[in-house]
Amino acid sequence: MTSLSHLHLVRGVDRILSTLGDGPGAAIGVVQGGDLTVHRCRGIASLELGVPIGPDTTFRVASVTKQFTCAAILMLAADGLLRLDDDACTHLPELPDMGAPVTVAHLMHNTSGIRDMLGIMRQGGADLGQPVRPDELMAGILRQRTLNFTPGSRFLYSNSNFLLLGRIVERVSGERLADLLARRMFTPAGMTRTRLVEGVDEVVPGLATGYVRPAGAWLRARHAFPLHGEGGMVSGVEDLALWSRWLDANPDLADALATQAPFTNGHPSLYARGQVVRDYRGVRTVGHGGLWPGYRTEFLRVPAEGITIVAIANRGDADPSLLAHQVLDLVLDGRAGTPPTPARPSPADVQPLVGRWLDDKASATLDIEVTAAGTFNCASFGLPFLPSVLPDGRLGAVRGMTPFALRRLEDDRIEVEQDAGYLGAYRRVQPGAALPAGLAGAYFSPEMDTAWRVSVDAGAAQVAATGPIVSGGPWPVVAVEGDVIRVHTPDVLTPTWLDVRVDRDAAGTVLGLEVNSGRVRRAYYHRQPGV
Repeated sequence: MTSLSHLHLVRGVDRILSTLGDGPGAAIGVVQGGDLTVHRCRGIASLELGVPIGPDTTFRVASVTKQFTCAAILMLAADGLLRLDDDACTHLPELPDMGAPVTVAHLMHNTSGIRDMLGIMRQGGADLGQPVRPDELMAGILRQRTLNFTPGSRFLYSNSNFLLLGRIVERVSGERLADLLARRMFTPAGMTRTRLVEGVDEVVPGLATGYVRPAGAWLRARHAFPLHGEGGMVSGVEDLALWSRWLDANPDLADALATQAPFTNGHPSLYARGQVVRDYRGVRTVGHGGLWPGYRTEFLRVPAEGITIVAIANRGDADPSLLAHQVLDLVLDGRAGTPPTPARPSPADVQPLVGRWLDDKASATLDIEVTAAGTFNCASFGLPFLPSVLPDGRLGAVRGMTPFALRRLEDDRIEVEQDAGYLGAYRRVQPGAALPAGLAGAYFSPEMDTAWRVSVDAGAAQVAATGPIVSGGPWPVVAVEGDVIRVHTPDVLTPTWLDVRVDRDAAGTVLGLEVNSGRVRRAYYHRQPGV
């Protein structure tokens, strides 16, 4: 344990919280030796009522739920009611044949290849602010006949995995997931303000309102999707501190949750069972983030140090992962032998990389820019992150669940290492590309149950989507190079884009569109004849 004084830690946490400014805010807790030694709050839980965030405030913690769902699976496995290597179809026979067996373990490690249900709905025009029913989310999964990749070969985050795990818990136990979590985890741990809240309309005592600020003014964040084993929990700092203590008291479960599984090619994976395991400044961290409109969470444990950091915000522009790691920096700074805080790239590192890049094999694009604030920013599928200088000199991610390490090969080529050791070969593309010939027309994907109409007028293109629930668009289309385009899809969480490749036959006739997003790969839209 570090000798950092309690007062210095409290002042440091207050200083970190002060960077959020006014309006909605956040709460940060530090657990040391099983006790919540620091709990600081800043900001407003309800702008309408002027209620400040306090010790009893609860939040939607979103994907932090996933480790609880995995814990339920592990408990049922210990009871002899299932096995982790069971085919998921054993417990959910309604699942279709997707071309390869998907096990319970694949679901837990996000290596199943099953496409993300939120991404499926998004291609049909339904973002998280659109009311949908649980059976409609399941229908999206059940329509799939192909996978993102062969199970076990790659990592791709998918909420579908944990919705299915929650359903497996219910089928095997004969009990609602919410009731099982309360009986076997929340109550024994003393988590009196934690519950699984599936409906967004349910009244929850002490729940902070989530806010976003898309254009300078705070707005209530729109969210209407039902939630289950993938992200339905409401909790707060004090209760998550109790969960950390309970994991310390149940080391077999804690170790099982943090157990990683290698990919089929032998490369290690960062994603364990509803938790991410990675090194940060020479210490092993175990945790998970949560993201939902207006809410962001980070639950970060450092088991060897006996420390846990919880950071939860009710504002969409906060970065609790960064806040939690800044608190961890307070603990680690000045310790002998501890590597320094990861450095940001210098302007000399950045300028040769600024521009748009294309991986021809994956038809994936990457934007690298220097922001108005002077920071170096990378964006894939529209999702931005700030890279740091890695120990081996490459530029990449030091937080999060997706590996990313960039190396410059020459002026117009870069190499990006991703999950399972995959090396993406990117080359620079120049601005001003023309739209692919023959792009205009109608397309349909049976797996998405969605029709797209692409219109082109005066050199500008857009997509109108008609999905199983709503219609979406028009979404602007941007030419990248040759037969690769982007379709920009605004979302309540963040602006995103789809990387799309036009598929042609040997004669050059357009056959369809292959569509890739952050969590849905190789969705195919067939060109509709005569339309």
